[in-house]
Amino acid sequence: MNQPRPRIEAYRGARADVLARIARACARSGRDPANVTLVAVSKTVPADALRDAVAAGLDLLGENRVQEAATKVPEVPGARWHLVGPLQSNKAHPALDVFDAIESVDSVKLARRLDRLVPDTRPGRRYPILVQVNVDLDPAKAGFAPDGVDAAMAELVTLPHLEIGGLMTVGRFSSDRDEARRTFAGLRELSERCRSRWPELGPELSMGMSDDFEVAIEEGATIVRVGRALFGEREGAHPHDHDHGR
Repeated sequence: MNQPRPRIEAYRGARADVLARIARACARSGRDPANVTLVAVSKTVPADALRDAVAAGLDLLGENRVQEAATKVPEVPGARWHLVGPLQSNKAHPALDVFDAIESVDSVKLARRLDRLVPDTRPGRRYPILVQVNVDLDPAKAGFAPDGVDAAMAELVTLPHLEIGGLMTVGRFSSDRDEARRTFAGLRELSERCRSRWPELGPELSMGMSDDFEVAIEEGATIVRVGRALFGEREGAHPHDHDHGR
């Protein structure tokens, strides 16, 4: 009987640890862990390692860049892919070809372009997106300003080929858990306000990464984007990068 390769076992252990942390955070906040989706952020992780990650149960992968993901997708069977990094309008078409969902729609212009392209690239169903919000008004981060989301939603919910699943944010880089909590609570409160006016907006809240996903879950995260806690430190990574897999 073939034994699993050591890397598969390592990924399986890392996945179990993160899922246990998710479960404990859910227990603290009276939530069901089944309602929290783990996206394994695979930025810079090579395709051969990702095949082992999929074998270990990490089959929902998040990438920051369209071009990097496009090279990996054919080499990693069995995976599903989310775009969690910024998307330029001129890369919208290849993004739709590659990703099962885009979590980082940060302008009405980009949403309009995606909506126009969906019938040709993903015919027959509405394409799932999340709306990125820059809760902290951090100039280094993309996303709608919180006070601009409601006006944007008035048009976004009319786009016939997009399914607006919910909101996404990138937490502030801080060792202070209370600061992170304020960001995540802010997104949750914004979602509740918007959904009271725009019921077409879905309930998803994508927030929380390796350093802060437990706090995010306590504040209502339904999707957490975890990279380092699963794949380890990656060469060239910097905590201030627009890295959705810290």
